[in-house]
Amino acid sequence: MIKSKIVVKPDKTWTLFLDRDGVLNQRLVDDYVKEPEQFIWIDGVLDSLAFLAGVFGRMVVVTNQQGIGKDLMKEETLEQIHSKMLSEVKQAGGSIDKVYFCPDLENSGSFNRKPMPGMGLQAKRDFPVIEFRKSIMVGDTLSDMRFGKRLKMITVLISADPVPAKQNPGLIDLRFNDLKGFSEYIKNKLQE
Repeated sequence: MIKSKIVVKPDKTWTLFLDRDGVLNQRLVDDYVKEPEQFIWIDGVLDSLAFLAGVFGRMVVVTNQQGIGKDLMKEETLEQIHSKMLSEVKQAGGSIDKVYFCPDLENSGSFNRKPMPGMGLQAKRDFPVIEFRKSIMVGDTLSDMRFGKRLKMITVLISADPVPAKQNPGLIDLRFNDLKGFSEYIKNKLQE
């Protein structure tokens, strides 16, 4: 974890934004999760989501899915993957309010593709109570961090490598090896 002046003590007025690949499920190197069977949870994530659902008022997933734009998968298949994901989160006692995805290609200049803020603004339209200054973006890329900062959120990088956080202190507020580490941090802060 990085030392940060930011003190995070969320409650039900806060929103948690989560990236998907590399945060919730195992990222496939140089590939995309193209079938429900390829969606494999990272250890500890389901328990962490159950705990975090009891802390935050809303939890949403924001994920770039250019595999659709590349015609490597269909939107219907992505919906099946997300249906499986949401069902398993619910079975574990957690809750994700909505999943936002952008199928556009990286070079498209799309306003909805992270690091642009489009998916965050969609979430704000759907849930007007969202306050970005009372929101946390948890992701595993600098693109996720830029997305969060564009919307004035607290940013949390999920990475075992401390170098990106050291090289980008203005972009990354906190760093943990995994979502479990982040949820333990929140648990400790709430007990202080």
